[in-house]
Amino acid sequence: MSVPQPHQPGDEEAKKREAEAAMRQRVLQVLLEPQARQRLMNIRLVKPELAAAVENYLINAASSGRLNRALTDEELKQILQSTQQPKKEFRIDRR
Repeated sequence: MSVPQPHQPGDEEAKKREAEAAMRQRVLQVLLEPQARQRLMNIRLVKPELAAAVENYLINAASSGRLNRALTDEELKQILQSTQQPKKEFRIDRR
């Protein structure tokens, strides 16, 4: 006979995070064409914060009615470019 394990609060939080992540993936499958979805997955590997920002933008746009069809890869590229912060250039003049 096995002894029931005490309920741990971290288990519920982990389940909530997993459920939220699964829901986000389902929403993104609807909002992005396959090539665009692949690009976003690749970006998530390199720059997870950028991917999260773009995902949040897409989900907010869809929930507010501004996005009513699947985005192409080119459209996703434009969103990525507008989301990325410009790189600061430093120039050192030696005289």
